[in-house]
Amino acid sequence: MKLKEIYQLAVEMGKNFDPRGDEVNRLLEDRQKEYEKMSEDDRSFFDIENLSNPYNDTRILYGLGEEKVNSLICGIDMETPEIILADRLREKGRRIDLVMAHHPEGSAQADLHNVMQVQSDMMAGIGVPINIAEGIMEDRIAEVKRAFMPLNHQRAIDAARLLDIPFMCVHSPADNLVGHYLESTLARTPYRTVQDVLDILMGIPEYQQAKKLKAGPTIVAGDKNRRAGKIFIKMTGGTGGSPKSYEKLAAAGVGTIIGMHMADNHRKAARESHLNVIIAGHMASDSLGLNLFLDELEKRGLEIIPAGGLIRVKRDATYSLKG
Repeated sequence: MKLKEIYQLAVEMGKNFDPRGDEVNRLLEDRQKEYEKMSEDDRSFFDIENLSNPYNDTRILYGLGEEKVNSLICGIDMETPEIILADRLREKGRRIDLVMAHHPEGSAQADLHNVMQVQSDMMAGIGVPINIAEGIMEDRIAEVKRAFMPLNHQRAIDAARLLDIPFMCVHSPADNLVGHYLESTLARTPYRTVQDVLDILMGIPEYQQAKKLKAGPTIVAGDKNRRAGKIFIKMTGGTGGSPKSYEKLAAAGVGTIIGMHMADNHRKAARESHLNVIIAGHMASDSLGLNLFLDELEKRGLEIIPAGGLIRVKRDATYSLKG
């Protein structure tokens, strides 16, 4: 495959399993209208990828797109040390045509806050009024933007450039895949208590491996014997949302939240709203989403070399995400 074909596949899979449904296409239409109204000066700074890719955190970071890729090294965090690792493996005779990260680097990291609005739609989808959901997220998105402003975004991209190794990241599309996978799994598996939900998660290979590595699914609020109630799965949306959201989720009838990670002030806010919280695990959840994408690349003949915290699990060739 060409590098640009891998990138395009990631975007299309992300859109196919986006929790917003058709709203994601309306987002792209709004961006097109905004672009058409811009002055020539403003257009010169506009990221043209935003017109076809709704995921600001997913980009080709180094490369022209025409590069042929037969083998890639992929991990959750792929930064300067991992790019040097790829170069060393190449020196030792291993073919590596691409470094793929899950967590964004470069401009994709600097623009991460611009994917967070999806969390408003996710809350609306479970019963929180959209005006409240958007209001809750507004301050949090601004906070994340400020937090990322001082970071050295281009460091890893410079390493890839100097070593001439194509580099890309696939963030929100992979997170969309894990969210869909867990929703589908829970929809077809009976459960009653929080422990039942935990047991369902523990039936997934990535979480089994994470448990062995002391980083498996854990109940951090509530009790295993409580009834789970309505479940809100928070696996996509860039990064953590607002602590103000838990009161509104509880009012909308949510009983249990499943997330990748949760700051302690969020956990306290969830407890105050009597929500059960299961933290499925960050690296394990990211691995699950990324694996679902990597399986599609393997079906197309690419070799995958796992690194950077990726718990690589291959699913049966007949497995279908839509199933």
